[in-house]
This record gives sequence, C-alpha cells and structure tokens, in this order.
Amino acid sequence: MAQQPTSGALRALALEFKSLQEEPVEGFRVKLTNDENLFEWEVAIFGPPNTLYEGGYFKAHVKFPPDYPYLPPTIRFMSKVWHPNVYENGDLCVSILHPPIDDPQSGELPCERWNPTQNVRTILLSVISLLNEPNTFSPANVDASVMYRRWKESRGKDKEYENIVRKQVAASRSEAEKDNVVVPTTLDEYCIRQKPRPQESETDMTDFYVDDYGDDFDDEEEEEEYNEDDEDSGNEES
Repeated sequence: MAQQPTSGALRALALEFKSLQEEPVEGFRVKLTNDENLFEWEVAIFGPPNTLYEGGYFKAHVKFPPDYPYLPPTIRFMSKVWHPNVYENGDLCVSILHPPIDDPQSGELPCERWNPTQNVRTILLSVISLLNEPNTFSPANVDASVMYRRWKESRGKDKEYENIVRKQVAASRSEAEKDNVVVPTTLDEYCIRQKPRPQESETDMTDFYVDDYGDDFDDEEEEEEYNEDDEDSGNEES
C-alpha cells in the first residue's frame, strides 16, 4: 500500500511552489506536471553563461516523497545531458539528494547529504553549480567523467567532451522554441532582479504594530497607576 502524503509535506511544497512563482530564481523555472499533484514538478534549467552549457534548456522531473522534507526528492533529466553526474537514463546523482544515513563506503560526509533544511531552491542552485563543476570522484557516467578530465587537464584542447555538450545545447534550443521559452544567454538576462515590495504595505504593517504596542503600553500604565493608588490607600488605612 502506497504511503499517504503527510499534511506537513503538502504544506511545505505548497509554500515552496508559491515562493518560486512569486520570486523566481535565476537559472530555472518550475511548474506542476499536474495541477492537482504537488508531488511532481517539471523544471526547466538554463545553462549558466560563460560555461559550456550556456544557452542550454534542460528539462527535468522532480518527484517528492510523501514525507518530504524529511527525505529528499529525486531528479531525472528528460533532456539529454552528457555529464559526469548524470546517469544514461537521466537520473541525477548528487550528494545533496542522498538520504541522510551514515554510509562510510559512499565516501560522503553526513553533512553533504540531504537534511530537512534544504529546499527546492537550494537543490536546483546546486544542480546549476554542478553543471560547470562536476564531481568526478564518484561519477554516475564514467565515460563523461573521463572526457571531462581530459578536457580540463588539456585546458580545452581535447574537444571531445566540449563537442558533445555543445551539440546537446544546440538541440535543446530547438526544444525551447517549441515550448516558446526564451533562454537567457547573458548575465543580465540570467540574473533576475527582485521587485521591491510596495512601501505602502510595509507602512501599514508598521502602523498596525505600533498601534497595538501603543495600546498595550497605555493599558500597562493605567494598570500601574491603579496599583499605586491601591497601595497608597492601603498605607493610609494602616
């Protein structure tokens, strides 16, 4: 019998999805694969500028467990991605998505694995960083890892890895055109500048709290005066 989603998981995912819609982050966009299912997302990851993946448009599916955020989601690329940390079937292998268990044979420290303080934002920013700086010590794709090392050690003279990646980036642009997505290619386009929140709202909230605190202080002063009167009257009687 499948485990039922917890109310905590539903609440956490609803808040995260709303946050990413209202305040998008550079490098990726998210949407639900099904409007009635918060546990499966479709993600579009844009290749960061000044890297081999610049201009790339890579789609992936993110699947969350019923007890998220206590266990990590899984990520599978639907687009072709030639990378040391991506399996041939598209599954992403990265420490941050590994369950928080103590496994000395993995070569990973517990602090490198998943913990409930992580969220979709931190996960996808880690994935974007990983595109340009793969982990070649425990690769998911050994051939890609060998090619990447040759490319890195030759300072770009060995073009095998670079040619494959650039070919995939070019193919992904065609997919972006089909989806009517404009892929950012410059730092200015890539980095999203958040809009400042309306000042009026902040002023209203400040006034609200000030009024409340003012009332409290008035009540306290009245109570103190009342108590002092009582004490004085008691002393006079004695």
